[in-house]
Amino acid sequence: MKKSALFFLFAFFCTGIFAQDVMTPELLWKLGRVSVVGITKDGKSVIYNVRTFDIEANASSVKQYMVPVEGGEAIEIEGGERLVPDKHVSPDGKYRITIQDVKVKKVFGSDYYPTMQKSNAMIYDDLMYRHWDTWEDGKFSHIFVHKGLEVSGKDIMEGEPYDCPMKPFGGPDDYTWSADSKKIVYVTKKKFGKEYALSTNSDLYAYDVETGKTENLTEGMPGYDTHPLFASTGAMAWLSMKRDGYEADKNDIIVREGDIRVNLTEHWDGTVNSFLWKKDGLGLYFNAPVDGTVQLFEVDYPGKSKKRPKVKQITKGDFDVRSLVGLAGNKMVVLRTDMNHAAELYTVDLGTGTMQQLSHVNDNYYNSIKLSKIERRYVKTTDGKQMLVWVIYPPDFDPAKKYPTLLYCQGGPQSALSQFYSFRWNFQIMAANGYIIVAPNRRGMPGHGVKWNEEISKDYGGQPMRDYLSAIDAMAKEPFVDKDRLGAIGASFGGYSVFFLAGNHDKRFKTFIAHDGIFNMVSMYGSTEELFFPNWDNGGAYWEKDNKAAMRTYNEFNPINYVNNWDTPILIIHGGRDYRVPDTQAFEAFQAAQLKGIKSRLLYFPEENHWVLQAQNGIVWQKEFFRWLKETL
Repeated sequence: MKKSALFFLFAFFCTGIFAQDVMTPELLWKLGRVSVVGITKDGKSVIYNVRTFDIEANASSVKQYMVPVEGGEAIEIEGGERLVPDKHVSPDGKYRITIQDVKVKKVFGSDYYPTMQKSNAMIYDDLMYRHWDTWEDGKFSHIFVHKGLEVSGKDIMEGEPYDCPMKPFGGPDDYTWSADSKKIVYVTKKKFGKEYALSTNSDLYAYDVETGKTENLTEGMPGYDTHPLFASTGAMAWLSMKRDGYEADKNDIIVREGDIRVNLTEHWDGTVNSFLWKKDGLGLYFNAPVDGTVQLFEVDYPGKSKKRPKVKQITKGDFDVRSLVGLAGNKMVVLRTDMNHAAELYTVDLGTGTMQQLSHVNDNYYNSIKLSKIERRYVKTTDGKQMLVWVIYPPDFDPAKKYPTLLYCQGGPQSALSQFYSFRWNFQIMAANGYIIVAPNRRGMPGHGVKWNEEISKDYGGQPMRDYLSAIDAMAKEPFVDKDRLGAIGASFGGYSVFFLAGNHDKRFKTFIAHDGIFNMVSMYGSTEELFFPNWDNGGAYWEKDNKAAMRTYNEFNPINYVNNWDTPILIIHGGRDYRVPDTQAFEAFQAAQLKGIKSRLLYFPEENHWVLQAQNGIVWQKEFFRWLKETL
């Protein structure tokens, strides 16, 4: 085919894609989603994957690319994994790790009664019979170590009903080789059933390859211990939380070297997301939430001296440094997002903090549409604090006009409301549809000090709700906000917030959208899986009548107790495979709204979990979201 014909086809294709001048649901799902393979062994290039979705086929595919660290054109490649260091292979090249599922426990009827092979019965004697979006099947992820080209390998967790990587979100960061290749250090929570459901106490275990012995390296440390990583010097660092049962505790960097153990971030008022060692082993780089963003920091490692480690922020700006890919000379390769742009690769000059964009997967899309204006505001709360509120305006915002406005309620409940880019709760597409979005960094969010972060636990319906109302009330005073067309939206804790506000909003809002939210704190406690979460945040179980914190949660802060006040249209969304906030929460809320004669709709995804991951379901989610707002706001 002639080049001119190819150019014509390309131009025609692009015209079809870029016909609109703002973000749409279809365009959102055309964006390439960047993930990182790693930096090449010579340190000169970055290998990354781009996942794209075929909406018609309801499927996705992945292509792989390589781009120079110094910048330049990316080229498509195959088998890039061979070009980057393989963390599964020991530093001396003699051993390798594989991860395999091993059947340890009987669960199915056919396990107990081999002649009943057509039975689909499941039999449980303990809790954690399901987790996140999967039922317990008696299989556990185990580490196998192989010598040379050995095929079978040795199961270093043989017979143990524990997972490494830990489920549901564990991965390669849950295990590592020691610098001398003599040990494998791995993360697991050696608890089962009720004990597992009630505790966050994961530990680091060191397996000696030669002797086969295993040692608990974090004995006596009762919270989450995760992400072990060795320096070139042999020192080991990891992330650690102090308190058992508190999944959102301050995450500190701990270093162990010989008989010395030091907490590098103990005196820093923040919580760490992830880290990498400096090449010389004399310090580490880490990313962490700060003031509504996620930034890159460094901390020195003083070794055996008693000097207090110094923390220094390297990057600054209204963006998120989402992932630390690796070091290349005096640069760090990272993934970066903001509320107008999905993740792309950048380099950070570690001396100046200057950033350079490496990948340009979605530039053509973004260059063809109008972007939202994103503004920082600070609102005084009811207890006299200054709260950051992100405000996102429609493209071509005109302050002389009045706009319908949405209060966005963040989930977590202790997730940072930073410059993230969501393919579901996408502020860019909401603004493109003509809405102003008000997104408060209410109590409970990291990035504003540990105290602020902790002030949501056992106070769900208290100060966090007052923070929301402070934010929307402040914005409603603006002449360009139509105070008669306010809505409240959110998922997870944000869904809880919507259910709670529906009964406690003094007619501020004209519509509500709640996704995967807690509606009934009592039935939630009776059906969720990781019980350490409600035990910590609620204060305990609903039957503990002498427990004041728990009783306050199950009474004063329980949305179901305010249904009599419901008088506003509500869209309720839920996934059928959400076992963290089970779908009965949505059914209870929808039934209440219907029986009270309130305009309401149930959007149910039988095969989705706490999120919406399938392409066509994602499009339907967006279409229904805006259809509801058009009808009610």
